[in-house]
Amino acid sequence: VEPKYDGLAIELTYENGILVRASTRGDGYVGEDVTQNIKTIKSIPLRIEGTDRIPELIDIRGEVYMNIEDFEALNREREKRGESLFANPRNAAAGSVRQLDPSITASRRLHLACYGVGSYRGIEFSSQWEFIQWLKDARFPVPYIVRLVTGIESAIEVVNELEEIRPTLPFEADGAVIKVNDFSLQKALGVKTREPRWAIAYKFAAHQGTTVIREIIPSVGRTGVITPVAILEPVRIGGVTVSRSTLHNWDEIERKDIRVGDTVVVERAGDVIPHVIMVVKEKRTGKERPFPIPEKCPVCSAKVVRPEGEVAVRCVGLNCPAQAVERIRHFVSKGAMDIEGLGEKNVELLYNEGRIKHFTDIYRLKKEDLLSLPRFAEKSAQNLIDAIERSKKTTLARFLYALGILHVGEFTAKLLARSFKRLEDLYNVSKERILTIPQIGEKIASSVADFFSDPENIKAIEELKGLGLQVENPDYEAEGERKRPLEGLTFVITGTLPRPRKEVEELIESQGGHAASSVSKKTDYLVVGENPGSKLKRAESLGVKRISYDELIKLLKGD
Repeated sequence: VEPKYDGLAIELTYENGILVRASTRGDGYVGEDVTQNIKTIKSIPLRIEGTDRIPELIDIRGEVYMNIEDFEALNREREKRGESLFANPRNAAAGSVRQLDPSITASRRLHLACYGVGSYRGIEFSSQWEFIQWLKDARFPVPYIVRLVTGIESAIEVVNELEEIRPTLPFEADGAVIKVNDFSLQKALGVKTREPRWAIAYKFAAHQGTTVIREIIPSVGRTGVITPVAILEPVRIGGVTVSRSTLHNWDEIERKDIRVGDTVVVERAGDVIPHVIMVVKEKRTGKERPFPIPEKCPVCSAKVVRPEGEVAVRCVGLNCPAQAVERIRHFVSKGAMDIEGLGEKNVELLYNEGRIKHFTDIYRLKKEDLLSLPRFAEKSAQNLIDAIERSKKTTLARFLYALGILHVGEFTAKLLARSFKRLEDLYNVSKERILTIPQIGEKIASSVADFFSDPENIKAIEELKGLGLQVENPDYEAEGERKRPLEGLTFVITGTLPRPRKEVEELIESQGGHAASSVSKKTDYLVVGENPGSKLKRAESLGVKRISYDELIKLLKGD
């Protein structure tokens, strides 16, 4: 039994005792290579020492996390610099690991807890406990508490103990994990969907606190959606001070009967923004007041509408400053153009001082424009100009995300980048063409097609190119250029896999393989899932090689 850390899952690969690769756990197929950044974390061994048992190969799984105290200190520093704040320690850890500059990762106080093993060769482990002891000998950090127990009753006792000491832990723990110790039993139990049958995650109850709503303010987002936000009497919840809480929308306000002045219970669970779960109505004094939907935008005074069938309330002002500021904030954010030093407060300052009104104006800024403003001295002004200059060279996926197209997040932007070689190929693209991309549906396709059919949007993009923007596309996967590790191989699937069979077959086909429905002499591999059928006997009689789902994923990665 061990605590469930709330951080970023990573996998460390060691060959002959040397750290050769570090990757995020990704989507189950492909992770993100973060080797250089991970090497800057002091608690991660660059070489296995302290033991004579050095494996030829081993994949060690763990969680990178940030202690609560360090998280709050980091946010205080970011607030002073006018940068956007991290929502929670998990986001802070993930953002730190994914930095383009390893020196920034090194400056953040990150920690690692190792708890699992993937592939290994040249070493043997009979149990989880033996593996944990080897990790300790090899000087790897292991979970804060790891207990070997007999029977579920004893396991539950440890879970209860962890939940009891949770408020005193220096890190965020959102639950406990109970694992079968014996590796042979783990193998026999196997996996269900993407979760192992040999481990159970017990989620702790979300952190809660009671406080008073001082005020409710309408917040205008970059797409014009107006969200009611509760301003709270500051309260400590799960080791973090909470002073704001989303109320989501006016349907939620009505359903929960939330009023200004109410005493409320606020919940903070994992990476979820703190939210009001209930009103303590017995504490009402009669002075509380309702908060109706505003008739006008609180920022630009334009008309406010609520489209039929939607819960969202929107400002329809095309030149709404709040939307402009939010669009600029989004454009410069970490997953987008990633302009270091151009955080929330600096964007507001530059906007309010008239230096920028549109994200294209960022690339017209000169050092002299900054030096006349508060918050900027010679060095900070030059640093920002340098950061803006660096951002001119970006990828298509980042740029598409930066544009703030409705319904296009980082994942969808990557899908688009894989399918369109050049930015210009998207100009006036049809909805039908976008719908040919797997995992993109009607809503996203319409939104993208509408965006690129607007001459004003194309004009802004061309303006950016004229100001030095260079968009590269390393993600493009042209049919003829695509790396296809399964080229010429025939696969047949039997039994239940962690993902739907059709999805796995499409994945095989996308990497050059052929997914057949029956086993023959031409079959190269039989992918065997849970409860295999008669195809297994047929494959054995023909001498067809059997592989597991995990082995198929390794083939897909080219391993």
